[in-house]
Amino acid sequence: MLTRTTPFLRFFRVAVGILWSLILMTGSVRADYTGDEPLTVAAINGVDIAYKSVGPDDSPAVLMVMGLTGSHRLWGQDIVQGLLDKGYRVILFDNRDTGDSARLDALGTPVLWWEMLKNALGFEVNAPYSLRDMAQDAIGLMDVLNLSHAHVVGASMGGMIAQIIAAEHPQRTQSLVSIMSTTGAPHLPQPEEQAADGLLGIADTEGDASSELNEMGIYPEAMPRQLMAIVAAGDRSAQVQTIAVPTLVLHGAEDTLLPPPHGEHTHALIDGSTYVVYPDMGHNLPAAVVPEVVDAMHGLFSSVQGD
Repeated sequence: MLTRTTPFLRFFRVAVGILWSLILMTGSVRADYTGDEPLTVAAINGVDIAYKSVGPDDSPAVLMVMGLTGSHRLWGQDIVQGLLDKGYRVILFDNRDTGDSARLDALGTPVLWWEMLKNALGFEVNAPYSLRDMAQDAIGLMDVLNLSHAHVVGASMGGMIAQIIAAEHPQRTQSLVSIMSTTGAPHLPQPEEQAADGLLGIADTEGDASSELNEMGIYPEAMPRQLMAIVAAGDRSAQVQTIAVPTLVLHGAEDTLLPPPHGEHTHALIDGSTYVVYPDMGHNLPAAVVPEVVDAMHGLFSSVQGD
């Protein structure tokens, strides 16, 4: 029985490890962007999606896609302020099932151990929605904002979503930044087990503890559904290889959840992409690294014609 549940434990450790690491992404307070700016809610693909647009409407737009169970708040103020200071309009939104966007409890909660066992045996898993659905939410938001195109930035699961946007909607994607993400290829290394051993029960967080996570921008209730979206997507290498927009792949040398080969594989598949590894970065965006990340993104964005 323990042997059968090993795939579940590995995937679950990835999920909760990413969840914990995203908590560490929030930067220090900046004066201009407070993070408390009001959100607007729009019905997109039958789901209420909460969003905000920060910066001049006529500036080049940067669409920021957050990762597993995280709201837009997890980007932190430093990275948003850094992009604003470079002259960009920053579009922030909460993925479905997180933040002020619609919670999709009515779709049911997959039983993780059972779904992971099915996946390990080669059967289709129960994913209430897909990464592609989430990518379509982002495209729908661009439609609401009358944006013909944007620079698309995604972190972790958000990087997977951003890759799908770039592959399926190249005309809407001025450039792609894939941060600490993956192609999902099966040959890539598993996470180090100790990275999330202390957090295996976080999906069951309830009551005051859940409320505290919600205040940080973390929504563990969404994890079973979003995790199944990742698992159901499987190996996306063939699709990633079709990406033809200018691309920057960023990764941390100390990432124990999605080790550097995940970023290396993404870079290898996208012709002409640039790969940057930060030596003191894990599966997070440390405050000391954020200025370098902003500079790297600005270098890519400013190189793209049409800004």
